[in-house]
Parts: sequence; C-alpha cells; structure tokens
Amino acid sequence: MKITQKDINDAVWKACDTFRGSIDPSVYKDYVLTMLFLKYLSDVHDDKMESYLEKYNGDEERAKRAMQHERFVVPPQSHFKFLYESRNEANIGELINIALTDLEEANREKLYSEDGAGIFQNIDFNTSKLGEPKDKNNRLKNLLLDFNKENLNLRPSYLKGNDIIGGAYEYLISNFASDAGKKAGEFYTPSEVSTLLAKLTQSKPGSRICDPTCGSASLLIKAGQEVGSDNFSLYGQEANGSTWALAVMNLFLHGFDNATIRWGDTIRNPKLKEGDTLMKFDTVVANPPFSLDKWGKVEDKEGDKTTISYDPESDKYNRFWRGVPPKSKGDWAFISHMIETLNEHGKAGVVVPHGVLFRGSSEGRIRQRTIEENLLEAVIGLPANLFFGTGIPAAILIFNKARSLSGVEGKGGQNVLFIDASKHYESAKNQNKLRGSDIDHIVTTYRDFAAGKLQPGVVEDKFSYVATAEEIQENDFNLNIPRYVDTFEEEAEVDIAAVQMEIEQLERELKVVQSDIEMYLKELMQ
Repeated sequence: MKITQKDINDAVWKACDTFRGSIDPSVYKDYVLTMLFLKYLSDVHDDKMESYLEKYNGDEERAKRAMQHERFVVPPQSHFKFLYESRNEANIGELINIALTDLEEANREKLYSEDGAGIFQNIDFNTSKLGEPKDKNNRLKNLLLDFNKENLNLRPSYLKGNDIIGGAYEYLISNFASDAGKKAGEFYTPSEVSTLLAKLTQSKPGSRICDPTCGSASLLIKAGQEVGSDNFSLYGQEANGSTWALAVMNLFLHGFDNATIRWGDTIRNPKLKEGDTLMKFDTVVANPPFSLDKWGKVEDKEGDKTTISYDPESDKYNRFWRGVPPKSKGDWAFISHMIETLNEHGKAGVVVPHGVLFRGSSEGRIRQRTIEENLLEAVIGLPANLFFGTGIPAAILIFNKARSLSGVEGKGGQNVLFIDASKHYESAKNQNKLRGSDIDHIVTTYRDFAAGKLQPGVVEDKFSYVATAEEIQENDFNLNIPRYVDTFEEEAEVDIAAVQMEIEQLERELKVVQSDIEMYLKELMQ
C-alpha cells in the first residue's frame, strides 16, 4: 500500500504531541519541521542507494560514487537512522546538532546563504528550551520514535504522489499557525489568501517571481504553481532567521531546488540584486507585516555621538522618491520597494491593512503619486478574521507597471476596480475562510476588468465598482472602499398599524397570564 497525503499529515501532526502543552507552538514548530526535512533526505538517500546497488549489481563503491551527484549528500552521522539508533544516548541533542552541521557542510551550495549562514544555525536541539536534560532527552527520543514509524516512511517509492512531502510540510505550517496565535503572522499567510493573490497576479511562463517578505514561502510557492508550467524562477527575502530556514526547506520539499531565498531586512538591506541595482521581476507578491513600527531610520547614540546606519531619506536605491512613510507605519515602505522592483510590464499584489487606503500626511502623498502614475489597478476588500493573530479586515492592492508606460495604458485606461468581498466567506471555528467560489468570484471580476470588459460605474451591486481617475481625484485620492462600492442595506419599512395590533394582542395575552398566576397563588395560600 502506498502512503497517502492523509497518512503522512496525521503521522507528523501526532509527532507534535511530544511538545504539546509544555512548549509554545511558535518554538517547537522548528524542531518538528527540521526533523521532517532530515527524515525525508535520509529516506530519499536510502531509496536512491538501493536503486544504484541494483543497477550496479551490488557494487557499493560505484553506488556511493553515484550518490555524490544526487540532490543532497547525506553523511552517515547525519542520517536519521544513525540518530534513531543513538536515541538513548545522554547527549542525543548534541548528536542531532552535529548531524545538522555536517549535513550543511556536505551541501554548502544548497544549505548556506550567500553570507555564509547555514539554515540550521538558529535551531538548537540541545537547548534548555526543551526542558531539563532528562525531559529534553525524553522529548527528543519520542520525536525520533515517532518519525521512525512505518507511516512516516518518506521514500519516494512508497509515496502516493510526488508532492506529498511538500504537502505535509504546508499542512504542519498551517496547523502551527493556527496554534501560534499572534506570532503566526510572522511566518504564514492563510492558504486561501495565497491562492487568491497568486491567481490575481498570475505569472506567464518564463517569469521571475518574488516575495520580498516571504515568511515560510507558502505564498511564493502558490504564485509559482499558478504559472501552469515549470518555466519560472522564484526569489524571496525574509528577515527572521528561523523563518528563512523554514522557507528554504519548504521550497526544497516542493522540488524548487533553484529558488533563491535571502536572509535579511528587505528595506534596510535588500539582497536580491544584480550588480549594484535591485533585481527586477515580472511578479511581486507579499503579505508584509501590518503597519510595522521602526521600519526605517537606524540611529545609534553613544554619548554625544550619533551614528546613522540607515536612512530612507538617502536610500541608495531611491525607492522612496514618492515620499518617506511615517516611522511608525511601514506599509507604504514595502509597497514602494515592491513597485521599484517591477520590470516595465511587472505586476504586484500586496496584502495591506485598510489604513493604507485612506491615511493622510506622507502616506496620503505617496498614495496620490502612485495613483497619478496610473500604477494602481485594483483595490479588493477582504473579510475580517482571515489572518492568524489579527481579526482586522485587510485588503489586496494590485499594481500594474504596464499601465504607466507612456502611451501604453492598460485596457482599463486609468480606471481602478474596487471589490468589496467582506461579506463573502465561510465562518470557521477560529478563522474565517475564503471558499473556492469566493476566490473565483473575485478573480473573474478582476480578469474581466483587466481585459477591458467592464465600464465605469457599478459592475455588481454591493460587490464591485469601476472608478475613473476623476472620481478618485474628487475623493482626494482616498481609496476607502465604501466610497465606491455602496453596501448600504435599507432597513425594511415598519408597518406601524400591524405592530400596534401585535402589541395589543400581547397585552391581552399578558392579562390572561397574570390572572392565571393570581388564581394559582390564592390556591397555594389556602
């Protein structure tokens, strides 16, 4: 029997019982996901080794030489089997750390960043976070026992489908996000939102696709899968070291070996460059941190001396020429970066809090200039409580560089599509969810607009509206969706006469009840 997606999902989620209740999910997720990655590499290694031994009639030396050219080299002491056999050792945490270091060294090109950081450098299996030595060793032993079970045999020849491991990794990340509360937003965009954003910005074959705040890379992967062929390249950057490691592993487990994921702060230190200039992309998608505080200027004060290591006013890539966003709200900083990294026909899709649509001062000026450049194509309001860690509703902005080219406006001219999808969702236990029909409704409307099929004015009552540039200007470049999509629900007229009759009937019934109560009380008092 082949192992199915459900078999593996259930087994890896069961393995989390080792940590549940004693360690926060935002912490233990790294241990489970790293072990899944290590187990997969070990099982693939065994599968390949067996096939080479068969091919070379049992010649072990030839088989080992052939293995050096596989996707990953797995040193003997980095193999899951070695760690499993060492599960009762008093220094098992240290042995796992050594195994991961050796695995990085054997695969430097894949598992090290360009700055020389290994993807496992932020994870420590020998830490007191896992408890006192005895508790820690028991937890690690149980983790190894769980991953040694037959339904977690991850050899490709045992699996029912090529993307099952990637699917299991995504399943774990999604469940960890559900458990991790506020911290989840740092590493995960809900699957349905990723799907919607990927469809709205659907890339053509041959595209370069980027997520400058890629988290665990789920959105980036979705954007790639929407291309419809294998002819595309993926790029990303992530500021959190642990999350960067998750992204790298996630992409490998989905088979995207050539993806380029950098570790660092996208605003202060963008690393996706060609020479001294920012790399340009066909598609840029992102779910940046909402209204990030202290995103920009960095001042180090020591006595009377102040050193400024970064100042957006003098950004060397000139990303903030439209204006510098306020230091307490970095939303337009990320949007500005995304727009500046689009090529001449590139498209960007970004998730933002609603304040981005209407806040004034410097944000208002940046928004106005962006609209006047004819870059903004669509504003899409989403339901509340879609995202982990925050119940506030968000919106998606679509920017299209092709619209702003001199004399080459998009088919929508300078019009902007507004969609209010805030009432279109399925109510779930912890989070609301976009249904497939909700996603299709939004995407179909957007594609009709992009194809020039929609005229200015109401497209669909209480759902979509096409605004002209003049309308937006009359609204002082305020993009608040209710200004364009009228969702006002008239209350039903009240029939005063009928209500009066109902009141009179209730009063008559009340008198009867009161009379009955008085009679019963008299009987009880006799």
